[in-house]
Amino acid sequence: MRFSPALETGRLLLRYKRFLADIETDSGERLTIHCPNTGSMLNCMLPGGRVWFSRSNDPKRKLPGTWEISETPQGRLACINTGRANTLVEEALRAGVIEELAGFTALKREVPYGVENSRVDFRLQYPEGDLYLEVKSVTLGYDDSPVAAFPDAVTQRGARHLRELAALARQGVRAALLYCVNLSGIVAVRPAREIDPAYTAALHEAIVAGVQVLAYGADISAEEVRLVRRLEVVDT
Repeated sequence: MRFSPALETGRLLLRYKRFLADIETDSGERLTIHCPNTGSMLNCMLPGGRVWFSRSNDPKRKLPGTWEISETPQGRLACINTGRANTLVEEALRAGVIEELAGFTALKREVPYGVENSRVDFRLQYPEGDLYLEVKSVTLGYDDSPVAAFPDAVTQRGARHLRELAALARQGVRAALLYCVNLSGIVAVRPAREIDPAYTAALHEAIVAGVQVLAYGADISAEEVRLVRRLEVVDT
């Protein structure tokens, strides 16, 4: 996924009201931009740290830009725009990067499914049947550890998605969860039981039911973000 034009840079002053961030650009301009991340953004932002943002010239927009990448307190890069995750995964699927899911003949996004009125991120069609794929964007890292964690806040929605996938797997339908790790310097992902033990329990139940759990990591720069490598899923 290439940014066109390339992202602009600045310094974070403050994130507030969840969806707003005040920044100062490298040229000294002070802006309030959109923060497209509904999570806590724990450990993936630093007041005074570097930020990269896309600027919009659309006169209908209330805010002039969107926060895309953050420098973390550990000096990593995090693509904090969770809306980018599905695009990254679709690009990687179509390019054959995610080898475990290769061979599909058709791909559909945002398909209704399940008994709890959910929408799955992707439904992949194979000659032998469909696969339902949920995607989660991961940006939570701790200190110098190369192991990222998910979620960064309690997520009832995430647990619901795991229940839906587990129900499919018990019926013999292929179901998978993919952690899209938008954080540099990471080799593995684990459930953040210290933040959301209910999500961790739901993940364990989904794995027992037969849900396939995968993780892929991204290369991140001001020019592009791409999923490029398989990561381990640990402590499950």
